[in-house]
Amino acid sequence: MSPEDEREFRDFVTSRSPALLRTAYLLTGDPHLAQDLLQSALLACARKWTQIQRREHLEAYVRRAMYRQQINRWRARRRRPETLVAAPPERPVACDLAAEASLRQSVVDALLALPPKQRAVVVLRYYEDRSEREVATLLNISVGTVRSQASRALAKLRVHYLESDGSPDHVEVRQ
Repeated sequence: MSPEDEREFRDFVTSRSPALLRTAYLLTGDPHLAQDLLQSALLACARKWTQIQRREHLEAYVRRAMYRQQINRWRARRRRPETLVAAPPERPVACDLAAEASLRQSVVDALLALPPKQRAVVVLRYYEDRSEREVATLLNISVGTVRSQASRALAKLRVHYLESDGSPDHVEVRQ
């Protein structure tokens, strides 16, 4: 990679990493796995940096690499069973700093409860505000599958919400 290409790549990583890391976190549900996922996608991008013709679509290239790598991880996990341990690891205690933080955690928990394909569709469709066609292209599925997976995922999220509290008055929706 030439010094000019290296500078351009560093500028891209510096400017877009926070947004890409948030998406990676929503896909993985774990900050460490999200960092690993982002690093792997950026490495794939760096390897092909000189071959990428349309630099205005760099972020889409990295996001697509993240989605595909995460889907491959989900598939590998299905083929390779989890290792059982004597005692489950301790989870950090959630601090009740504000209702907004509690709501945010509840949404993340609900997302993590979704099957991998539904989670990917919800993150792409509603968090990243992509069209059904874009989601279908990124995940290599049909538009109809995007619609059905989104519908099923939203139904599960509604059930999760009703089971968690059941009253809509504790949620403040911001525009």
